Amino acid sequence: MPLREFLSSTWDHIQDNLFPWLREELGPLTDLHKRVIVTLELARVETLVDVWRGLPGRPPSDRAALARAFVAKAVMGIPTTKMLIERLTADKQLRRLCGWERPGQVPDASVFSRAFARFARSELPSRVHAALIKRTHQDRLVGHISRDATAIEAREKPVKLAVPPQPKRQRGRPKKGEVVENKPRRLERQATMSLAEMLNDLPTHCAVGTKRNAKGHKESWIGYKLHLDVADGDIPISGLLTSASLHDSQAAIPLAKLTAARLTNLYDLMDSAYDAPEIAQTSRDFGHVPIIDKNPRRTPGAKAELEAETRRQRYAGYRLAEDLRYNERSGAERVNGRLKDDFGGRYVRVRGHAKVLCHLMFGILALTCDQLLRLIV
Repeated sequence: MPLREFLSSTWDHIQDNLFPWLREELGPLTDLHKRVIVTLELARVETLVDVWRGLPGRPPSDRAALARAFVAKAVMGIPTTKMLIERLTADKQLRRLCGWERPGQVPDASVFSRAFARFARSELPSRVHAALIKRTHQDRLVGHISRDATAIEAREKPVKLAVPPQPKRQRGRPKKGEVVENKPRRLERQATMSLAEMLNDLPTHCAVGTKRNAKGHKESWIGYKLHLDVADGDIPISGLLTSASLHDSQAAIPLAKLTAARLTNLYDLMDSAYDAPEIAQTSRDFGHVPIIDKNPRRTPGAKAELEAETRRQRYAGYRLAEDLRYNERSGAERVNGRLKDDFGGRYVRVRGHAKVLCHLMFGILALTCDQLLRLIV
């Protein structure tokens, strides 16, 4: 089913049937309640929650209700689990939407913590997001994929890795007969790796990251780096979480393979951090057209030549088609901003790669549902 037809039928069902029934069953619904309802209906997170019934011992709390609560937490931008529990206790409509009838049925913080750890180990929000993208984009031809990375601050200490000592050698040309072993770069190694091998090769520990902002100033943070591929309409398609110290380009090829398995697109848009021949060739191998901003630091005098060419085009009133398409890359920056401002990206209170990724993916899942509905509403 085409995307717009699928979204229109889903929205008609929600607006004509689900909202009136829930309003009669639960009472008045605020706009925030409606956003939670739409997200839960689109995401269907309960379909992928692992539930074991009939086993001996104390029965586990309803994990589907806990999963819906974490989705609601991302939609409503609630910073902490403690505040989420307080909101569930006081808000009858939200509590019943998640699956609890009475305030006394809402679990305590320890149950939420154990459930979140289980969701992180099973990668629940990532699997739900992948299923949603497959359901909505499998038969859709996407024009542009915008690739970018953003800083994720974490409340944990950076890990200091033990670096093996390197054999010292004298400067200058090697002696006659001396063999110098050059270790291939990660981008070169990725050409012969499978997707699983590439993902295992990427560092995921907490580290110190440094990046140059839009004004040219260096900024540092402790934590991780989120790499996202974003389709037209500001819809996140795939994401990776790595150490903050990893350069943006190192995650480009595995991210491209993840995205290519989920949809078909025509253009790959990337900034100058991704200006590497291996990345451009990978894009061409998938049948895409790479549009990558040139990195003037690679070639002496290139910066002055690029500035002169830009002035000549401005005087002539001429713009290349690639430059017009490159402007679509701002969608990735908008998604990064919305994730941090509206869906909990700034409130990372958990520790460890798996849990931080789980927290962010709940936010990405909620953001994806919100952007999908914006295509028709």
